[in-house]
Amino acid sequence: MHAHHPRTPATERTRRWFMNRSLLLGGAAAVATMTGCSAGASDTSGSASGGARSGMPSGGPGGAGGMGPGATEVKYADFKGVTTDGKVVDDLFSIHSTGVSTDAVVKAAQAFLDGLSAKVRRASVFDVDDDEWLAWSNVDGYEREGARMGDLTEKQRNLGYALLGAALSADGLAQTRNIMKLNAFLGDYNGGGKETLTEGHYYFTFMGTPSTTKPWGFQYEGHHVAINYFVLGDQVVMSPTFMGSEPTSATYNGEKITLFRPETEAGLALLRSLTSAQRKKVVSADEKGGTDMVAGAGQDNLQLAYQGLAAKEFTSAQRQKLLDLVGVYVGYMDDGHAAVKLKEVEEHLDDTYFYWIGETEDSSAFYYRVHSPVVLIEYDAQSPLAYGENAQTGGGGAPSGRPSGMPSGQPTGMPSGGPGGGGMGGGTPTQQHIHTIIRTPNGGDYGVDLLKLHLETDH
Repeated sequence: MHAHHPRTPATERTRRWFMNRSLLLGGAAAVATMTGCSAGASDTSGSASGGARSGMPSGGPGGAGGMGPGATEVKYADFKGVTTDGKVVDDLFSIHSTGVSTDAVVKAAQAFLDGLSAKVRRASVFDVDDDEWLAWSNVDGYEREGARMGDLTEKQRNLGYALLGAALSADGLAQTRNIMKLNAFLGDYNGGGKETLTEGHYYFTFMGTPSTTKPWGFQYEGHHVAINYFVLGDQVVMSPTFMGSEPTSATYNGEKITLFRPETEAGLALLRSLTSAQRKKVVSADEKGGTDMVAGAGQDNLQLAYQGLAAKEFTSAQRQKLLDLVGVYVGYMDDGHAAVKLKEVEEHLDDTYFYWIGETEDSSAFYYRVHSPVVLIEYDAQSPLAYGENAQTGGGGAPSGRPSGMPSGQPTGMPSGGPGGGGMGGGTPTQQHIHTIIRTPNGGDYGVDLLKLHLETDH
């Protein structure tokens, strides 16, 4: 047993302070103003058959678009995972050897923990089945547990980055670091959030003790990043993993950073490979909203029906483009375990659905979803919030005539238009504000199903 146990009611109130105060200040509009981040929602305990269809999604400021667990947070003991109808599909996952070593990530995790002070370490380690797994949020001002990167020494931070480097691929590490950098850029740009809109406001927590045989995991979390990494033997589950940014392209400390081009281009490539008849089944008649994500933070027991077209109706070339798209998201894991996950997805490819909302030009703001029994991916180009109403350059950088990374218009936490038809922050969606998530439906997130199997067979 570790120093931490499932949170007490008093702790729950503290963790929910942000959500409750935002409601008192005026609901979702206050949330957007206070955080500079989209807050879309669907009923945490209910079901969703598609993306939220208005600028003010039903259920108030919950977690669909990445807001956070809030007062309706699912407990670990009640976790079921994303399902199509509330019923978990059985026998999808099993304990087996992948042949891909986890020694490096175990060693790196132990080194990081050993480098912490006793006080910080105690505050960062939880039981392997703690509710802390499910308490992540995308919001910058959300109160978090664990070791804060900005409070660590340079040596300790480097050990943290070494852990991320062992757990992630080179692309995954670069993506994570660049999101952190653009978070700091955003803080510099809008002149607020000097503690939270920085490279340092990201936290490590650990569930269980790093081991090559016993179950454990870690969470790395902050604004626009939440990586959940579960390890059992040589098996790894890296979901849910949320990645986003506003802006998605800017120059920070002399470095030009552009994010989510692979996700954008792979989605368009798959869509454009479809016939007109196939597109009619894939593309929704609904208009793109300010936020359409439904499986963000706080949506751990989401019921989400399949929509779009199943890959069993795809040609072999189209199926490969679908795998290429999934590979972008899976590819942020270390290379060996990414290949294992991609094979798992391929085994269910016939039952993998592709769904789209919005226009289809290179610079269009759109939403797409990939959904099967073993993977759920969402990509959502959202309304601008903290980066300005006119930051609509399709991820290509600042408009001409402006300093690098600075769009025309005044930076505000609430762009003009209010929380109307354009999303929680108002305004036309843009590729300069993108949220993405990958989940493992049917109890796979956080390695819950594997942990249950482990306890049933080994204990």
